[in-house]
Amino acid sequence: MSSALYGLVLAGGQSRRMGRDKALLVRDGQSQLRHIASLADSVTDKFYVSARADQKDDPERSQFETIVDRYDDMGPIAGVLSAMDEYPAVDWLVIACDLPNIDAATLQFLIEHRSAEQPFTAYRSSHDGLPEPLCAIYASGSDKHIREFVADGMVCPRKMLINSDTKLLEQTNPVALDNINTPDDLAASVLEAES
Repeated sequence: MSSALYGLVLAGGQSRRMGRDKALLVRDGQSQLRHIASLADSVTDKFYVSARADQKDDPERSQFETIVDRYDDMGPIAGVLSAMDEYPAVDWLVIACDLPNIDAATLQFLIEHRSAEQPFTAYRSSHDGLPEPLCAIYASGSDKHIREFVADGMVCPRKMLINSDTKLLEQTNPVALDNINTPDDLAASVLEAES
């Protein structure tokens, strides 16, 4: 039997290349964070927003239950490990907040096909065939693999999944996991700068 599945919306990034907080980008009158949180809420038993300590009280993030990063200078894996420290007995559906095309069907397919044996379940990128670590399931107990990588100096979640026994799925929607990192990406997306 699979563990309970919690959602983790990664919203703790610095958005350096974008130049503005990606969680606050707007779609259909609501923040991108609220949109992703709503998707996470619809497919998981419970969900949390991952944020840095200096973000947790901001007006948007504070509307959700938050898990504050316990690790510095580790990028998104800091949020994943912090969540696993908090609730080690559950599987985590990790979703980055900068995926403008993500949809419930993509998340549902990932959940329905998650591995009961492998530590990670992820989509294969429709662009380069490599694992997409920021819309993936991190199984209970997979933190031991993550900690081994971190101890060896690796904090890149994609490299971790490449170097692990990861169950890889083909994307059902080839643009679902396209992310936005720059103002040009934003201009070409369905999102708008916050008002």
